[in-house]
Amino acid sequence: MKTVLPRQNNKHRTLCTLFVSFGFLALSVDPAFGVGHQISSETLSIWEAVIFGIVEGLTEFLPISSTGHLLATKEILNVGQTELTETAIDSYIVSIQIGAIFAVAFLYRLRLMQMILGIRGKSAEGKQMLSSLIAAFIPTAVIGLAAADFVKDKLYALWPVAVAWIAGGICILVVERRDAISASGKKLEELTPQRALLIGLVQALALWPGVSRSLVTILAALFVGLTLKAAVEFSFLLGFITLSAATIFELGTDGQTVIDSFGYATPLIGLCVAFIAAVLSVRFMVDWLEKKSFAVFGYYRIAVGIIAVTLLSAGYF
Repeated sequence: MKTVLPRQNNKHRTLCTLFVSFGFLALSVDPAFGVGHQISSETLSIWEAVIFGIVEGLTEFLPISSTGHLLATKEILNVGQTELTETAIDSYIVSIQIGAIFAVAFLYRLRLMQMILGIRGKSAEGKQMLSSLIAAFIPTAVIGLAAADFVKDKLYALWPVAVAWIAGGICILVVERRDAISASGKKLEELTPQRALLIGLVQALALWPGVSRSLVTILAALFVGLTLKAAVEFSFLLGFITLSAATIFELGTDGQTVIDSFGYATPLIGLCVAFIAAVLSVRFMVDWLEKKSFAVFGYYRIAVGIIAVTLLSAGYF
């Protein structure tokens, strides 16, 4: 399966239009549809919901850390500053990840269909890819469940994020300068579950906010011998599985908090915006890496990290 992203632009535009229309429909219904019930002083406005959706969609699959950007956005918008509102906002952010998940499902639907055929015994390549993705997901799930409370209590702050931004940026530049990115590496279909397991272990590093799940999985995939194109695609597909599992788990425990706090309209608007932004972001990254350097993301991370350190040191946050 050579084509990574099916370029059926008319269908893409149609689906994006449907998501936009769905968002406007949410706005047009009874005002109570979007009004929070528990958070009266810090209920998200429509524009704040849109901003969170844009940030989530644009950063989720780029190697720049969506978690770091969302934490920074919370501080800039000054939301989630109490224990109650923080829980609600965090659950809201998880809920709008569904938009980013749908974006990957849509853009990589042919790969997903190939894996479904693999389950049915009709595609050896699809079965191989699914086995590799499951192998990569398992260690992340185990470590994530074990370390979730520690990470939440100790690392969900802008200082750890800023450090991770800078460190990750340096890693990208080192990889670029050492010519670790090969055009003659293995295709995605050639990745074995054993090598995928290593990628999954490395993905657990992304539990540290600011590291970026996308970054560490791409670098790990390059390390085990994939081409950059294959590494990026595997990262997106692994993200689809990982984010889906995390979202189901989070909404299963705190989903009612989102509804009680924000109603239905605000999460739906954020979800729709995140979908559109993620489609654009994934397409941008794939097109960019076909022609230009991976290093731009390294420079971006270092710049944002330095800005964050400067603002934190000056007491702005």
